This record gives sequence, structure tokens and C-alpha cells, in this order.
Amino acid sequence: MSIRIASLQRYPVKGLSPETLDIATLAKGGYFPGDRLFAVENGPAGFDPGNPQHQPKIKFLMLMRNESLARLKTRYLDSITTLFIEEGGREVARGDLSTPEGRLAIEAFFRRYLPKELRGPPKVLTAPEGFRFTDSRRGYVSLINLASVRQLEAVVGSAVDPLRFRGNIHIDGLEPWAEFDLVGQVLTAPSGVRLKVTKRIERCAATNVDPLTGIRDLQIPKSLMQAYGHFDCGIYAEVVSGGSLAAGDALETEQATLAL
Repeated sequence: MSIRIASLQRYPVKGLSPETLDIATLAKGGYFPGDRLFAVENGPAGFDPGNPQHQPKIKFLMLMRNESLARLKTRYLDSITTLFIEEGGREVARGDLSTPEGRLAIEAFFRRYLPKELRGPPKVLTAPEGFRFTDSRRGYVSLINLASVRQLEAVVGSAVDPLRFRGNIHIDGLEPWAEFDLVGQVLTAPSGVRLKVTKRIERCAATNVDPLTGIRDLQIPKSLMQAYGHFDCGIYAEVVSGGSLAAGDALETEQATLAL
């Protein structure tokens, strides 16, 4: 088995567009760097930054319900803590998310952009240290097997962009769905990174939305269930040893299987 990293992605704001990375430095016990740092609350959700608890994604703006988010291209510059939002190739909003004024600018944009989909005032939330706005409580790092996506294309009879699955690491070299056999095993990278695969990722209707057009054009969970008897695509892993990952790096399985 020869596993290769095809690409790396982070999603700084939950529900918004990905950013491709050449290299990512992972810390033991940490999340994928720069991933799900922010979320936009869709009306009051009761999130307490002083006591952060995992919240269901329905409380935030997200593709499962707000598919028009996919028409926005966003980028977050860590150095100036600023989010830029483009629509149709034109900048429509920017805001320094470390300041009240910057967050208000982004919130004002979403009030204009999604007036009929808001349950209350949108609010930009910042993840406290040690917390991220992931879909899963243990969703530290997500991996997508591109061979599984390619086989799924044959099932649905259409191209399937792997970005529909919003994973951090796209991998090649496995047989379709062989990633599920990695649950309980540890993947190692040349830098010393060790990733313990913890569980499969169950998919929701967010994957039905084309990540470029925002059109809800496929039925991914239904197709998965009909063809394979499950809703799963991708795997979650925890970082048990830190280091760097880069596109093109090989991943190998350790001989010993670690208990979860």
C-alpha cells in the first residue's frame, strides 16, 4: 500500500471556501492548522467562548442549508487576521476578525446576502484556544481517499469534486474505500507526523452542493446508501506526533494497531 498526499486544504471559516496549502505543520493533540477557526452564528446559538462546547452545525451558516455560500470565494490572511469575501470575481466584503468593527463588516455582508435564510442576527464567532468549529467533536484532521470519490462518480454518473467533502488531506494510492480499513491504525509521514485514524465520516446534504456553483445538483448521501449501504466518505484522525505535511509526501501504516 502506497499512500500519497495529493493536496492539503484548510477551511478558516466554517461553511466558507477552502484554501489550498503547500505545507501544514501539525501539533500533537491539535487540529489541522488554521482550520474552522471561525463560524457565523445563524441567530443566537448559546455559544459560550468561556466554556466552549461542541454545537450542531445547524446553528451556523453552512452548506447543508445555505448552498449560496458556495458562490463566495473567501481567503483569510493570518498575518492581519482579515477575511476577504469575493462574489463573481469582485470583492464584496472584508473585515479584521480580531476587531469588533471587522466582525461587524462581515456580519453586515451576510445580512444583505442571506436575508431570507437568517434566523436572527448573524454573528462571527472565534474559536477559543484548543477548540474548533468542526462537525465532529473529535474531528481533528479529515482525510479523503480520491479513489473512493472516483468510484462514486461512476455510481452517480457525474463528476464529483472532492472538495464537496471539505477534507483537510486528499490522499491517493489506496483502493476505493480502503481508507475504512485504516480505522484504528496509525499513519506516519517522513517528518515524523503520526495520525491515528479514529473513525469514518458520515456525510450530510452539504455534499449535494457543487462547491463552485452553489447548485444543489447531486444526492451524495442517498447515492452512498443505495450503492454501499452507508453514508460514509472519508476518515478522521488525531495527531499523536507532530511535524509537517506537504503535497506529495508519502504516508505509511505502522505495523502495530493502536487501541482507540
